[in-house]
Amino acid sequence: MTAYNSMTAEPSQKTVPRRSGRSGGTSADKKRRRAALYPRWVPYVTAAPALLLFVGVVGYPFVQSLVYGFQRRSLLNGVATFIGFDNISRLLSQQMFWNVVWQTIVFVGCSSGGAFLLALFLALALNTRMRGRGILRTAFLFPWILPGVVVSFLWSWIFDAHYGILNGLIDIVSGGASQGLNWLGTPGVAMMAIIVARAWNTFGWIMILILAALQGIPSETHDAAAVDGAYGLKKQLFVILPQIRPALVLALLLEIIHGFQQFDIPWVMTSGGPIGSTTTLSVDLYKAAFTNYDLGSAGAIGIAWTVIMAIIVVIFMIYTMHQEKGAKR
Repeated sequence: MTAYNSMTAEPSQKTVPRRSGRSGGTSADKKRRRAALYPRWVPYVTAAPALLLFVGVVGYPFVQSLVYGFQRRSLLNGVATFIGFDNISRLLSQQMFWNVVWQTIVFVGCSSGGAFLLALFLALALNTRMRGRGILRTAFLFPWILPGVVVSFLWSWIFDAHYGILNGLIDIVSGGASQGLNWLGTPGVAMMAIIVARAWNTFGWIMILILAALQGIPSETHDAAAVDGAYGLKKQLFVILPQIRPALVLALLLEIIHGFQQFDIPWVMTSGGPIGSTTTLSVDLYKAAFTNYDLGSAGAIGIAWTVIMAIIVVIFMIYTMHQEKGAKR
């Protein structure tokens, strides 16, 4: 009896059988089994077509255009002679080039800044509870959907000196006392015209990005602001906008980069005129390559163009890193 009791002591402790691999297992085991099914080279093979397409469409032409900057090369004969930094030094010594750089900065800065401010205002307005905001969001996104050439022809018609709608409105408002301006044929005024056209074309996507960031703010933040007595403009400036600062910086950076790459609106609306007052780096490069057939000068402009954009990106990166360090403190 004693032996029987000692062998059968603690009957409650039962051995729980382990589940076989077929019945499941832990999530880590499942991940290991899935990883074992695919060789390590599968992700690389999957990404290879996209990488090859990028290298062929973007990478190779970009590097080739930079190489042209160190050569004496014409589009007509294709004969290339290495001349080092002669094209770049000649370009930097020309006052016309610096005028083009300044005009590019004015065009990009004013159009990007105008589009950004308009998008920010509309995003803040559409983030409130208002009737028809879904329809308004779609309507404000419509200009961004249009191709740049279509936008250029549309605004060229609006700013036309003879039968443009803008001069027509000026004539009606003034009672025939003023016939309006030659918007696209007057230096200074033409720059304002292409700035307005580009700002109207690009504000839509910035608005959507900012609106998405605003809708990602938790409701507790709004409740806390209401408890602290922050309403209206005070709430937007000191509570809401700091919450979406990374999205604002990203949107502004992408808009500036896109502005430096803008070609269709200045070219279609003014072709860089009148008397070169709206010539940007993209237009100047196009003229050097396909009007003067000088690929060496075009390559030098491309190098200067790349350096300017790289400086802007580095400035934004330094600013972002500084803000992140300040936030961690």
